Amino acid sequence: MYSLLIFAVAFTLLTVWVLSFPIFGRVPEGNRLERIKKLPNYKDGALENLSPTPMKPDNVSYWDMIRGMLKGNDKGSPKGSVPTVKPNFEQDDSNVKVIWFGHSSYLVQTDGQNILVDPVLSERPSPISFIGTKRFQGTDFIKAEDFPELDVVLITHDHYDHLDYEAILKLKDKTKRFIVSLGVGSHLEHWGVPANKITELSWGEETTQNTLKFIALPARHFTGRVFKRNQTAWSAFILQTSKNKLYLGGDSGYDTHFKNAGEQYGPFDIAILECGQYNAYWPLIHMFPEQTVQAAIDLKAQVLLPVHWGKFKLAMHDWNEPIIRVVNKANEENLKITTPLMGESVILDKYYPATKWWLADNL
Repeated sequence: MYSLLIFAVAFTLLTVWVLSFPIFGRVPEGNRLERIKKLPNYKDGALENLSPTPMKPDNVSYWDMIRGMLKGNDKGSPKGSVPTVKPNFEQDDSNVKVIWFGHSSYLVQTDGQNILVDPVLSERPSPISFIGTKRFQGTDFIKAEDFPELDVVLITHDHYDHLDYEAILKLKDKTKRFIVSLGVGSHLEHWGVPANKITELSWGEETTQNTLKFIALPARHFTGRVFKRNQTAWSAFILQTSKNKLYLGGDSGYDTHFKNAGEQYGPFDIAILECGQYNAYWPLIHMFPEQTVQAAIDLKAQVLLPVHWGKFKLAMHDWNEPIIRVVNKANEENLKITTPLMGESVILDKYYPATKWWLADNL
């Protein structure tokens, strides 16, 4: 009994010590927590999805998932260096420009403004700098110092592969405003971002930034940086410019929210949607590539830009399987798809790169 007490005390002290590390962020409290508790999808101490969303099917155990990850895949990472191009940050006065940096990080340039989405610039999307999957060779081509002054940094949710502590520290002084899912502001304030620079949105809420409008919409996912999940919100966002409408998907499993968004807010000039890091072990929180295409169709998107692949190995599929499958399905459905190199510009109504660079022999 005495030894169990010592273990419990030691574990508690270790937990308190670990949670003191700033990288873990801070869970919402005070007025922010009260705002979250008033949301219709807040139940039993946590936020919920619109549809029941278990992390895994009933016939899959956590040991199955761990065993699958330990087994690995020798094609899970490219053999050589991923090709990239140096980004051109000059504004196009007449067209929206999107520059993808790998995984779910990209810059939208429009109406003379710079909007950076989910910037992850660290070597690993992990709370511990020397543990976890490393970014693929060649994908470290962009640094925080390279970006122009930013009007908005948009954060869809607080997972480590979307909310990067080191990136926020380096970008916060060159960013005018942070627009984030409700609750994410608790992390940002803990890291020194002034409260008056943070706007937090729950599903259905909107805000403006000069000529731009941002609307938070439902996604099907989850959140959490430490032990307790779903204390902060996860969202997709609509970005409405003076001439165009973009759907910024964040992370999401497939569900009816895509069709609802298409009917209420569509059509969209482009949908930027996840297509990687899927598995039958977690089928409801990430989309399979064919579902990504269906989601774009549901949204009434004219063009699909698939992201959430190409930089990190966070699942068990081949590194380039997501893009192969999503391109094949898009072609089958006659959906226009653009597949830029990292750093290459997509320019709406003008230039949609579509080279199959991921099939190069050295990769």
